[in-house]
Amino acid sequence: MKTDRTFHFVSLGCPKNTVDSERMLGLLAQDGYVPVAAPDGADLVIVNTCGFIDAARAESLAVIREMLDRKATGQVRGVVVAGCLAERQKDLLLEEVPEVDQVIGVFGREEIVKAADRILGGLDEQRSIFNPAPIRAMDDTARLRITPRHLAYLKVSEGCSRFCTFCAIPYMRGKHLTKPIEAVVAEAKELAADGVVELNLVAQDMTYYGVDLYGRPRLAELLQELDQVDGIRWIRILYNYPNYFTDELYEVLGSSEKIIPYLDMPLQHINDRMLKMMNRRHTRAETVEIIRRLRDVMPGLVLRTTFIVGFPGETDEEFEELLDFVKETKFERLGVFPYSFEPDTPAAKLPGHLPDDIKAHRRDRVMEAQQAIAFDFNASLVGKTLDVLIDGPAPSHLGPGVWVGRSYADAPDVDGLVFVRDRNLRAGDLIPCEILLTEGYDLVARPVEGAAPKRKNRPRPRAKKLPPASPFTILPG
Repeated sequence: MKTDRTFHFVSLGCPKNTVDSERMLGLLAQDGYVPVAAPDGADLVIVNTCGFIDAARAESLAVIREMLDRKATGQVRGVVVAGCLAERQKDLLLEEVPEVDQVIGVFGREEIVKAADRILGGLDEQRSIFNPAPIRAMDDTARLRITPRHLAYLKVSEGCSRFCTFCAIPYMRGKHLTKPIEAVVAEAKELAADGVVELNLVAQDMTYYGVDLYGRPRLAELLQELDQVDGIRWIRILYNYPNYFTDELYEVLGSSEKIIPYLDMPLQHINDRMLKMMNRRHTRAETVEIIRRLRDVMPGLVLRTTFIVGFPGETDEEFEELLDFVKETKFERLGVFPYSFEPDTPAAKLPGHLPDDIKAHRRDRVMEAQQAIAFDFNASLVGKTLDVLIDGPAPSHLGPGVWVGRSYADAPDVDGLVFVRDRNLRAGDLIPCEILLTEGYDLVARPVEGAAPKRKNRPRPRAKKLPPASPFTILPG
């Protein structure tokens, strides 16, 4: 066993990347590498990068250069770059940052221990690992989680076969690969045994689940199985592409015990011409009908979506149609992004690219409208009682006995918070609270008088015991 080799891990980007980071952390820990919470003094620093859009690539490169500066001054021995930026730029990355010791693509994550051994052993004959896309979804079990113990991300599939014209994800992560139902359920049980209360399902294209493996969509059946997993109290479903919403899926969403009424459904636009130019494969009318049915079957539904403004050729009228749709539909949660020029995507070749100032102005107008909608939604919660999942103590400047939590309406890291004052709480508690007032996008609440927090029993021991979650650097995209 290697007991004297240490590493620091920086995880960038989306929750799907977080799962990859946790898998690499688990592999390193099982081989005897010791994780540390700060880079200085570590033998290795591993940066799991995001390569989705230009801003994410710039952030990744900034972190890489920061760690290389530490290497140059002797604070760390080696720097490994993994993940989507590595996969997208491959050996070109070594030309831009030649001091990097090892570059590992998305599909090379299982070889992280081999790469670490090679660096610390002084071997530099192979500085990159790029494996072909697998023919089946990768195993994500035995992770060393960097999320709070009571919540976890569960990846149900890998890759994407949509090929939206603005998106490079299929080129980085390959085609859609469904993880078999029994494998997903087994992983959910492993997470529940490790103390997970909130399960956040992630994929590049959630509703496509099963089509490639079983010949038909089987998300509804997967959800029915996950609804039976002991210990899980909340199941949150993210990244639902607006296709394959079957009658069976609507029924399961409306009747399941643990699926909370929160859905993330990235729409990107609502104008039919723009949707066709984006290769989104659905229309405005179909989108409106999906939203209507979802709100019918899931009372109190909180819908999160994202839109792109300033896509090549977007006219003033098409933007105004999108803005009006946002105002009419009143999404409880919404993000909007100016179109990002991605040179290796079909949209890069389209005519009519818009100036950055127009894209920024359109983004600001949508966010101004959305802020009023979000604030009105928060105001509607005042006086109501909601279960709040406690994530941990609030910052010390808020005083003693204040905790930070989230209601069902708030996904980790992307939505608002609920601040609760009570000295007898702990992370992972699920407790009914009265909402007292709003603070912008956040809420202030107090536990219902006489209510006791719902607490999970002690986690059952696992066959492969890993160290508890550690405070590594996590920078969400």
